[in-house]
Amino acid sequence: MAARLGRGTKTGLMVGWLALAPLAVARPVAPEPPSEPAGEAPAAEGRVIDRVVAVIGTQVLTLSELEFEARVTLVQRGGVRAAEVSLDEQTLRGALELAINQRLLVAGADRLQAFQAERSEVEARLRAFRDRFEDETALLAFLARHDADLEQLTAVLERGVRAERILDSRIRLRAQVSEAEVRRYWEEHKGTLGGPYEAVRDTLKEKLFRERYGQLAKEEFKLVRESARVRRVAPFARAREGEP
Repeated sequence: MAARLGRGTKTGLMVGWLALAPLAVARPVAPEPPSEPAGEAPAAEGRVIDRVVAVIGTQVLTLSELEFEARVTLVQRGGVRAAEVSLDEQTLRGALELAINQRLLVAGADRLQAFQAERSEVEARLRAFRDRFEDETALLAFLARHDADLEQLTAVLERGVRAERILDSRIRLRAQVSEAEVRRYWEEHKGTLGGPYEAVRDTLKEKLFRERYGQLAKEEFKLVRESARVRRVAPFARAREGEP
């Protein structure tokens, strides 16, 4: 395994580090009984048309937006078919953590007018997303099923690109692993690793980099959230004990 992360690998890792929570589709869940808890917006005939999940700073995040963003992330991770089944609360909570992290990072950059996404990078991300589907018709059908369009999809992908760049700028240098650290790890674990040092060096370096990057990301998000105003409205969205 090469020591240097490729663009595709890096993007996948960044999505996970931004979420810092599992985002896996579980078994389909039963529909909720009709109700109108706080944050819901009733239609004229009394049906619920959407629900406020959280308020992040001045941004309102609705359930339909969260579900769409969750499915976009699932497709990016290769789960086109999985993205069509019902999403359970664990999946939605993971998607919510990703949504909060991205929005807080981008909002901070907006205040400084910094870290604008390169158009070419957003277009490349959109092409990669399209390639997950059999053809353009399948992509448009996916968007139609979720009441979205290409403009909304592009906005979601662009926010992801910006959030990744911001996080990377803050912690990538600090996450670098020295040759001495890699060799020390090998010396401590060579009995279970197998093979000579040169044969496993690149794999170990990437492993240690991933672990350090993930820990630094957790610390970064903790700092970002300490001064942020995040109000979780939906019951599943409310932070559990010990969470920010």
